[in-house]
Amino acid sequence: MADSASASASSSRMWCSIPERFQLHAAMLALQFGYAGFHVVSRAALNMGISKLVFPVYRNIIAFLLLVPFAYFLEKKERPAITLNFLLQFFLLALVGITANQGFYLLGLDNTSPTFASAIQNSVPAITFLMAVILRIEQVRLNRKDGISKVAGTIFCVAGATVITLYKGPTIYSPTPPLHSERPAVVDFGTLSLGDAKGKNWTLGCLYLIGHCLSWSAWLVLQAPVLKKYPARLSVTSYTCFFGLIQFLVIALIVERDAQAWIFQSGGEVFTILYAGVVASGIAFAVQIWCIDRGGPVFVAVYQPVQTLVVAIMASIALGEEFYLGGIIGAVLIVVGLYFVLWGKSEERKFAKEHAAITSTPEHSGIRSSSHAKTSLTQPLLPSSTENV
Repeated sequence: MADSASASASSSRMWCSIPERFQLHAAMLALQFGYAGFHVVSRAALNMGISKLVFPVYRNIIAFLLLVPFAYFLEKKERPAITLNFLLQFFLLALVGITANQGFYLLGLDNTSPTFASAIQNSVPAITFLMAVILRIEQVRLNRKDGISKVAGTIFCVAGATVITLYKGPTIYSPTPPLHSERPAVVDFGTLSLGDAKGKNWTLGCLYLIGHCLSWSAWLVLQAPVLKKYPARLSVTSYTCFFGLIQFLVIALIVERDAQAWIFQSGGEVFTILYAGVVASGIAFAVQIWCIDRGGPVFVAVYQPVQTLVVAIMASIALGEEFYLGGIIGAVLIVVGLYFVLWGKSEERKFAKEHAAITSTPEHSGIRSSSHAKTSLTQPLLPSSTENV
């Protein structure tokens, strides 16, 4: 016991001695691998025949059980009293951010592939910005380079999503099917061909994924005013997860009439559900909260395209996924658009800081500028545990 405690303390000191910037990069890389694994695992679950309604029910049960203890003990002092108005807002957040978000994601993934699901998700920052502009939460100044950059980035992202949806194109890369060993695998990830599987509708799947991105972006925008009144992020996420669980459970009980769908058929199904609930929801949420707190939302968002690359490699190796020209062109456009938006947001913050420094000088102390760049979305790129919740 003493040796174990000593080793633990030693490893903790070694981690603390690493510069924080390196810790952030290591954590973000690990996070992208975790999310990439979620895309592949979710597709594997669908290949194994798991119900698209039962899967999110079990996943949200695990996520809720993981979040509740932390929310209860860590936010005792900052959690406001609950009211009916707050409960209605949490219910709406769950409807948009969990039920619609996860539902559209699974429907889209079932008809496309993990790579394209991850590629389209790169458009979420731009869509979030567009929604914020429409609701007048975010301001666009076309007379400045940051405003032009954000508009251009949004256009690139929309164009990329359109290309992925409307143009599949020829196969660019088709991996050799993996040889099946006589020895049975511990976890069977399924053998369905992804891009052009029989009975699948690629265009419809992309439309579902766009609905997933719209739901995710709407959740990010809607949570901003809620968090102003209820500044306990873990508690808000826990309440949202609870109502999302209830909503999925009601829908599943009505629509899913096969009792066998609620029973685990293999160890592979158990693994996919545990991975989705523990890694993609619980652990990923904690890591991302820490990274945003230390590095900021722009730093976190910049790593999003890394996830698409990792997903492409993992899906090709594990599931034999093919790559199509339309998807590659669309993914490149979306990534370019993402960086335009992020660069614009970064320049906007620099301008705001410089302007604040100027107005804080004695000769400007009595002057209040009306052109001060300000955003109400304090953390616009935070998907929490339901990024893929």
